[in-house]
Amino acid sequence: MALPVWFQRIESAAVAALVVVVFVQLGFAWWWLVAIFLLWDLSMLGYLVSPTVGAVSYNVGHSYLGPATLLLLSWVGAVDARWPLFVTLTWAFHIAVDRLLGYGLKFTDRFTHTHLGEVGTKR
Repeated sequence: MALPVWFQRIESAAVAALVVVVFVQLGFAWWWLVAIFLLWDLSMLGYLVSPTVGAVSYNVGHSYLGPATLLLLSWVGAVDARWPLFVTLTWAFHIAVDRLLGYGLKFTDRFTHTHLGEVGTKR
């Protein structure tokens, strides 16, 4: 595995750990992170249409841009509630753990072709 990929894996582990700490500090039960972990993988349903639609829907659901935008809206007061923080943190946790495990952003040719390399192949 290439050195930049290892750096991304270490970074992802740090993000996941930070999310757990913040999540618990905000008074949310840690087990929610595990309980709804797979919910974010509903973004894979686009693959039922085609690899291109699947890659786009997966990447939208697995990019830090979504949780960062929700966090920003919450921070500037556009959304006044605790639920955006809950959603942001569970979403970021899912992305971090996925990337830690090697599930990167998808290319449009096939599900296993990611920016972190091939998923499910012996490296």
